[in-house]
Amino acid sequence: MLVSDYDYDLPEERIAKFPPEKRGSTRLLVLNRKTGEITDSYYRDLADYLGPGDVLVLNDTRVMQSRLFCKLPDGRKRELVVLEKHGDEPQRVMYRGKLHEGDCLTIHPRGASLAPVATGLARYSSPCQAPDPLGLNSKTVTITKILGNGIAEVQSDIPLAELAERFGTVPLPPYLHRDATSDDKKRYQTVWAKNMGSAAAPTASLNMTDELLNKLRDKGVIIKYLTLHVGLGTFLPIRSERIEDHKMHSEWFDIPEDTIEVINNVLKASQIPSSRTRSRALTQAYGPQRRNSGCPRIIALGTTVARTLEYYARTGETSGEDDIFIYPGFEFKIVDALITNYHAPKSTVLMLASAFAGWDHLKNAYEHAIAEKYNFLSYGDSMLIC
Repeated sequence: MLVSDYDYDLPEERIAKFPPEKRGSTRLLVLNRKTGEITDSYYRDLADYLGPGDVLVLNDTRVMQSRLFCKLPDGRKRELVVLEKHGDEPQRVMYRGKLHEGDCLTIHPRGASLAPVATGLARYSSPCQAPDPLGLNSKTVTITKILGNGIAEVQSDIPLAELAERFGTVPLPPYLHRDATSDDKKRYQTVWAKNMGSAAAPTASLNMTDELLNKLRDKGVIIKYLTLHVGLGTFLPIRSERIEDHKMHSEWFDIPEDTIEVINNVLKASQIPSSRTRSRALTQAYGPQRRNSGCPRIIALGTTVARTLEYYARTGETSGEDDIFIYPGFEFKIVDALITNYHAPKSTVLMLASAFAGWDHLKNAYEHAIAEKYNFLSYGDSMLIC
């Protein structure tokens, strides 16, 4: 299976460069993944497509203000993006500009801009002993190891995540070709963001509002949460031509017990065992047709939620590192419907959506959305695949 098979022509004018004026005022395309039927709707009307007892699962990760503007001792500007941290491993960052092991960088106030330069990644330990006439050692990081593929390790007196919150700015996707504004600080974050740790937003959730969540609850939809910290894989393209040769980076996740309990109840209603051995039963079940007619559905708000639930279905693990790569041919064991946004060509998230909807149906929906002038990518419109 080739990466080039999952490509489409995305006009530049269809990429949303800024968030909509009002959160949730976006459009919604509803795609029937069995028939390919397309319905044009609005995000505010999402409740029309969900029913009492349906379970909507949200990712409650919080995006770090992980973009740091820095200077070398000679005044040259550099840029770092703090990446997710896994356990006790050293911290890693993505960087712009050429760096070497031993380089000392001083963080300067957010809002400064740097000219576009080649991208790389860096990790952390203790501050460099560089001249510091202004007493700013608490804002310095040292490059300790260049890892390749634009990755390096760094050291600092203060944890890098704390430095990012104090001095960083929003890590907007590079395709927006602009610096973050004060509006982005609020809008590139879900309204329920709670657990700090993501290097990027779970963007399918950016259109959801408290008002709509309350409307869904009033209808009898059950709202539950899990955490997956969006990580390095978000930034890296697929470098292999064969999809099967691509290895996903791992991302930390946690599914609370109350979310597991609700999922088990839905699986029990569909006559799937809910014991700790359920992952074997799920593996044997045929995803989309496993439910009895009229049973509640499990709906993933975003590909991050879908990946986490399907990783759990296969392993039984409720916390840890998730490196699942979902592409066409994959059988979904838990997710019955997916709310997502429009993804970039040849991306891993496009392949996940293709695995769920079928590439022919999904590509046809994308062509329809382009023709109807839907807005694409992180700040764009949404799609419900059910």
